Order: sequence, then structure tokens, then C-alpha cells
Amino acid sequence: MKIVSEISELRHLISEWRLQGLKIAFVPTMGNLHAGHISLVTEAHRHADKVVASIFVNPMQFGANEDIDNYPRTMINDQQQLIAANTDLLFIPTPKIIYPNGLDKQSYVEVPNVSDGYCGESRPGHFRGVSTVVCKLFNLVQPDVACFGLKDYQQVQVIQTMVEDLSMPIKIIPVDTVREDSGLALSSRNGYLTKEELKQAPALAQNIQWLANEIKTNNDFIGLAKKAARYIDNAGMKTDYIHICHAKTLQPASEDDTELVILAAAHCGKARLIDNLRVYL
Repeated sequence: MKIVSEISELRHLISEWRLQGLKIAFVPTMGNLHAGHISLVTEAHRHADKVVASIFVNPMQFGANEDIDNYPRTMINDQQQLIAANTDLLFIPTPKIIYPNGLDKQSYVEVPNVSDGYCGESRPGHFRGVSTVVCKLFNLVQPDVACFGLKDYQQVQVIQTMVEDLSMPIKIIPVDTVREDSGLALSSRNGYLTKEELKQAPALAQNIQWLANEIKTNNDFIGLAKKAARYIDNAGMKTDYIHICHAKTLQPASEDDTELVILAAAHCGKARLIDNLRVYL
């Protein structure tokens, strides 16, 4: 695996691959990798000749009350995992490289509607930071395909909408969530959980599954979501939100919709966990 940090190095290697007619897949990450991230690399290999990953802790997507300095950084272990997954190239830029003029002078990309509500409401400015950095990374890597995990369902919809709206020649490949045996979705945030909280956290996935079963025979979406939120809270967590939405627009589901997604987030100790589940009626 080749490792580069400068844009010029990245572009030189990408240009060489392009001259050879090779297809390129991209997996952007913020590091602190786990099996969920590696599943993205594995999927990327199925669609391209070369796989590029990036590790960049993006300051633009952190809010005023979110401590970027304490975000876990595990670069040596991350590199070992990417090497084992046969990643061809790792791009590890610094904030100065990505935002040379500083965040206050940086142009940004904003995706309306799908960025609103849910995590967009709980973390103002978060998706603007995500779409801006992903757009910039897309311009640098110029991939044919890019893989994103469905655990961050709203993020996938934001990126997909951005690609469609800006006519980017990139195929977005959503990859299923990887879970613990308990059902807990793998997440870098799980590292913040204590042993006791690790016992509580699966309640999020369990109640999303309960809700998915209920809505197949009951279209009281609001009432059922409120009941699921109470169950999550009774398990020792604190529900941020839980909603039943149209799978593509993320608008509140109507009884005529047949493709739905349950979006949920809850606090468990210091960690804010998110999860989702697609439902077909």
C-alpha cells in the first residue's frame, strides 16, 4: 500500500492509473477503523481495479460542543488493517492541505432538504462539513465509484443527492451495516462505552427492529415511534430522535409509502449512537 499526504503525489498516482485505463474506487474515512470500514474496502475491490482510502478527521463537520481534539486517532492500527485489506493507496492529508486558507475562508457545498432534520438538526452544520470535504476529496481522487456505510443512512442520502445534483460521474455504493452479535452497529463511537453501557447500547437496534415489525401491520407511525423511544429510554439510554421516513426523501412517512427507513439516534453515556433500518411494505 502506498501512503501519500500531498495532493501532488495523489494526483500523480491517480493519473498513472488513468493512463493504464484502470477503474478506481474510493473509501473516505476519519480513521479509528473497525470491521465496518474494512467491509467498505472489501466491497470497493468488487467494483474497481484500484482502491483508494483516505483518513482525515474533518474539522468542518464538528460542532462547537464537539471535541475534535479527543477524536480517537489510531493511525498505525488503521494502516495495518488497510494493508491487510489490500488497499492500494492511502491518502492522509492535514487540515492545512485540505483547507489552506482556513475554515472561515473555505468555499462550501450544502445539500438542502435531506441535510435537514435528524442528525442535521442535532448537529447544525455537520452535513455541510461532510458534503464539502467529500466533494473536495472526490475532486482530488476522481473515483469511478465510492463506498459509504449505510449505518450513516442520512449521510449516504446527502452524498448521493450531491452527486446527482452536481452531475458528478461517480457511482455511490451503499454498504450494509456491520453489527456485533448483540445487534449493536459497529461504530468508532462504541469505544466511548463502558462495560455497562455496552450492555445497554443494543437496545437501540433491538427497538428499531421491533418498530420495523410493528409498522408492517400498524400505520400509526408517530405513536409507534414514541413508544419505541420510551423503550430505548427505559433501557438506560436517552433518545435523541426516532422517526419513520420515506427511504429516499427522508420526509415523514405516509401510509401510502412502501419503501421506508427508520432513523434513530440515542445517547449512551458519553456516546451518541445512530442506527437505521430499511423497511419494505
